[in-house]
Amino acid sequence: MTDFVTATTESLRHAAQILRQGGLVAFPTETVYGLGADAEIPAAVARVFAAKGRPADHPLIVHLAGAEELDRWARDVPAAAYDLAAAFWPGPLTLILKRSSRASDLVTGGLDTVGLRVPSHPIAQELLQAFGGSIAAPSANRFGRVSPTTAQHVLSELEGRIDLILDGGPCQVGLESTIVDLSRGQPVVLRPGGITTERLTEVLGSLGTLPAATAPRVSGALDSHYAPRTRLILVPEANLAQQAEVLASTGKRVVVLSADHSLPLPAAVERIKWPAEQSSLASALYASLRAIDALDVDVALASLPAEQGLGQAIADRLRKAAAPRPEDNG
Repeated sequence: MTDFVTATTESLRHAAQILRQGGLVAFPTETVYGLGADAEIPAAVARVFAAKGRPADHPLIVHLAGAEELDRWARDVPAAAYDLAAAFWPGPLTLILKRSSRASDLVTGGLDTVGLRVPSHPIAQELLQAFGGSIAAPSANRFGRVSPTTAQHVLSELEGRIDLILDGGPCQVGLESTIVDLSRGQPVVLRPGGITTERLTEVLGSLGTLPAATAPRVSGALDSHYAPRTRLILVPEANLAQQAEVLASTGKRVVVLSADHSLPLPAAVERIKWPAEQSSLASALYASLRAIDALDVDVALASLPAEQGLGQAIADRLRKAAAPRPEDNG
């Protein structure tokens, strides 16, 4: 049985008590809804993996109430970490650092590193304060699926698998946090997200690159991720209408996702209107991917945005949503 409640001071106190008892609570952050457990109760952390169907070697992000807790969870913290924390915490930035003894193998997926962030959403902050500890929290959805940006999304994915869902309305950023690896020398972005590369370089001066084989495992790193059940195909924007017409002529039920609301489409083709502005599209992206499945179509078509600013993170999510899936090879 999963309780679904509006986030209030009283329900947040109740949620904190559930966490202390080893339970699972879904809560809003500025990025997406997280599925939280007490990061220091191994059995609770194990329940997160079970509820999501998440592989045990995929690390979780530990959510902290403030940057002052960074040294409790990490060791050998470089100056760049404090610079980034001062610039972007609370906010949608996760730092990968050498783990302290406080971070268990369950939380870190057996790695010698740990992912840490301080969320800025007021409900996430109030929950952390009421709880008085740190919360291990991946996105509150089944593994590999589209991340949830509303409490109803969480309910549709995890009803009966978790104890409580705190409804705090839609998430503002709508994309997961940017992940920056600071554990191996020069800072490297392992996942683009709500803090853009341009803003990071303003603080750090430059970013490095690492061979994929040497980078720590992090959330959202698989080729196929954030995927609706319906097949998503990426098409150059200039070819969207033509490709939709070709597919529709073969009897396929098609939906086109586009910021060009005047795009001429065949009458039989569905349309999901995207906002033209980057931050609005980022906020609406996952809801639009979920809307594809609700239309009961055979295929969805979309184009990548320009990859500057938040466009880099949006394009990353779309590529992963459209990538071949493990079952395609089985």
